[in-house]
Amino acid sequence: MLLTLTTTHQPATDLGYLLRKNPGRLQSFNLSFGTARVFYPEATELRCSCTLFVEIDPIGLVRRRRGPSGNGGLLDQYVNDRPYAASSFLSVALADVFGSALSGSSTERPELARQPIPLAVELPVVPSRGGDAFLRRLFEPLGYTVSATRLPLDQKFPEWGESRYHRVKLEGTVALHTLLSHLYVLLPVLDDDKHYWVGDDEVEKLLRHGEGWLATHPEKETITRRYLKHMRSLFTDALAQLSDESDPDGAATAHALEEADIERALSLNEQRLKAVSDAIIASRAQTVLDLGCGEGRLLKLLLNERQFTQILGLDVSHRALESAAENLNLDRLPAMVKGKLRLLHGSLMYRDQRLSGFDAAAVVEVIEHLDPPRLTAFERVLFEFAKPATVMLTTPNREYNVKWETLAAGQFRHRDHRFEWTRVEFAAWARGIAERFSYTVRFLPVGPEDPAVGPPTQMAVFSK
Repeated sequence: MLLTLTTTHQPATDLGYLLRKNPGRLQSFNLSFGTARVFYPEATELRCSCTLFVEIDPIGLVRRRRGPSGNGGLLDQYVNDRPYAASSFLSVALADVFGSALSGSSTERPELARQPIPLAVELPVVPSRGGDAFLRRLFEPLGYTVSATRLPLDQKFPEWGESRYHRVKLEGTVALHTLLSHLYVLLPVLDDDKHYWVGDDEVEKLLRHGEGWLATHPEKETITRRYLKHMRSLFTDALAQLSDESDPDGAATAHALEEADIERALSLNEQRLKAVSDAIIASRAQTVLDLGCGEGRLLKLLLNERQFTQILGLDVSHRALESAAENLNLDRLPAMVKGKLRLLHGSLMYRDQRLSGFDAAAVVEVIEHLDPPRLTAFERVLFEFAKPATVMLTTPNREYNVKWETLAAGQFRHRDHRFEWTRVEFAAWARGIAERFSYTVRFLPVGPEDPAVGPPTQMAVFSK
């Protein structure tokens, strides 16, 4: 398996710094399925090329039960295209060998790592289940010039016809980490035959490497389905999260503003955040999670309190995290304050080791955005796996909606709400959570409490 990267950015030898691989020597890397070697066929100030050569041991793969997933029988395990055709093996090798470049980091050239530069990638054998038309549909919307030549089944016998393999060259002006992310996701999609088992963590990888381009790609659904090996539950969850992030017309922002307009007369959001912050402080927690942190308003309150030694904000939206960093003046915070804060991209649908070990968690106006299957997954992620000692969770009180003059009868406060619970419904759900996961729960009103319909926001405090 071969992949060659070339740049004419000057000085072109900066490619060595971006890849963190010295052009002056051959380097070898042990992989779980073989060996990867990196060398530079050309390295001048005007033009630099780096080749990744991946050598696979197909017999070793079978012995370790990691062979191809096709249904060709016993012989197919030993006679297959895995040693030479670009596939998920090459994708894994890219991540292992060029991990820093894939993440967009470079110690020596940090600014260049994010800068678009002229790049070309050549792949001598690429399987495309869908032909060259599908190959172009994947890469051309991303701005690449695509050259694809279909390879014959056998050069000595052209009458046998053409194969599903192509010699491919992609050219574009793009940041190196972006190109590597495109390859990491799309090579397994073209092959449509991943060599390893796919689970929840693959959704997180897809979302991370698809940041900024997958949500609006015209082949989004096909890419997602193939990358996740056609597993319906994973595909559904990933697509829902991509839909949350696409929003090219700013619809989600507009809907949030509608909700804010409804509640503004009561300054309800400020009251809600103050109530949650006070409850966290009263719990004597030192380490805190803000799950669904949005633009960081609660994080800002928590940062002002000295009792907290570690604060983590998690959100599925990269745009929200960027806004949070800006609103918190993250780059200008004192080192001691900045050191206790982390902003992470992640989903509330999947178990995440980074969320374990915290004293308290805040979940402010989040659950009403989850449909029933995703709500069930969230319950386990938070209460079974992360299991902080204290959880403060708020959600709208549907009964109070009659008090909003601008809200039509039966209408939710936000167009993305999947439900809004009455006080009885919320209490029944919360007590069920407490019973299943060994918590106690108490309820607090947030905002002015009406004798007939209760408060506008209801809060549950779960404690171990």
